Amino acid sequence: MNTNIPCRKMFTNTLLELARKDSDIIAITSDARGSVTLEDFAIQLPQQFVETGIAEQNEVSIAAGLAACGKKPFVCAPASFLSARSLEQIKIDVAYSNTNVKIIGVSGGVSYGPLGSSHHSLHDIAVMRAIPGICVILPCDIHQTRKMTKTLVDYIGPVYVRMGRSVVPDVYTKNNAPFDIGKANTIMEGKDITIIGTGETVKIAFEAGILLKEKDISARIIDMHTIKPLDKEVIIKAAKETGHIITIEEHSIYGGLGAAVSEQIVQNFLVSMRIIGIPDEPAITGTSPEIFKHYGLTADNIVNIAVKMLD
Repeated sequence: MNTNIPCRKMFTNTLLELARKDSDIIAITSDARGSVTLEDFAIQLPQQFVETGIAEQNEVSIAAGLAACGKKPFVCAPASFLSARSLEQIKIDVAYSNTNVKIIGVSGGVSYGPLGSSHHSLHDIAVMRAIPGICVILPCDIHQTRKMTKTLVDYIGPVYVRMGRSVVPDVYTKNNAPFDIGKANTIMEGKDITIIGTGETVKIAFEAGILLKEKDISARIIDMHTIKPLDKEVIIKAAKETGHIITIEEHSIYGGLGAAVSEQIVQNFLVSMRIIGIPDEPAITGTSPEIFKHYGLTADNIVNIAVKMLD
C-alpha cells in the first residue's frame, strides 16, 4: 500500500475497499470528487455514488434521506463549506433527526491557505460540538484515518470528521494505530507537563515532547482524536499527575480543543493551562506551514511555552 498519500486519499481508498463488499455504503459529494479524491469510487461503483453539483445543503439532506432508508451515506466535501453552508441541514436533518450520516470535511483548517479565509474552516469544531448528538473526530495521520474509516462504517449515528489536504507525517504505523471513538491515545508518557493535540497538530505535539526530553522535561503527549465525546478521564488524570496543560489545534482559540479541555479543567481539577491556536482574526494567507509558523503552531513554540510554565 502506498503510504505517501494524504489522509483524504487514505479515506477514499478505504471507503472504496469497504463499499465493494457493502452495497449500502454510499459516497455523496458536491462537485468535489477531485478535492475529496473520489474519482476511483465514482468510476468503479457508480451505483453507490451521488453527485449533487455545487449544492452542499442538498447533499446533506439527500444523505439523511438515504440513511432513513437504511443506507450508510458518507457526505464528502470541503470542510469550509460543510461547516458553514450546510450547517442547518447538519443540525436538523442529521443531528436532530439522528440519522446515520457521516460528514467528511476535507481540506480542513488552513489547508486551503492560499485561497484565504473564505476557504478556511477554523470554526468547525466549535459549531459541530455545540450541536447535540453529533460526534466530532480529527484523525492525525493515514493509519489512524484508515482505522477510523473502518470504524465509522459500523458506527451508528451522526459524525463529523475533519481532515487536511496535504501529506502529513506518520504518528502511528500500519499495524499500530489505536482508534476508539471517545478514547484519547497517550503517545508519550510524562510527569512534568501534558501537551494535547488533535488532527495534524498531534505530530507537532509529539515533536515538542522529544525536544523537551532533551531539556530533561518529561512531557505527556495526548492524541485527542475525538473532540466529542471527549475523553474527560484522560484530561483530569493528566491535570492531577502533571499539573500543567498545553493544547494545540488548527482552529480558532475559541470553542475548539482548548475550550473543550479547559471546560473540564475548571470544573474538575484546576491547573495552569495554555491554548495554542488561531487568534480571533482572519488568518493570514499562505501555505499551511507558513500559517502554522506565523501563529506559533510549532514544536519550538510549544517548548518555549512549556519552559516558561515550569519556571
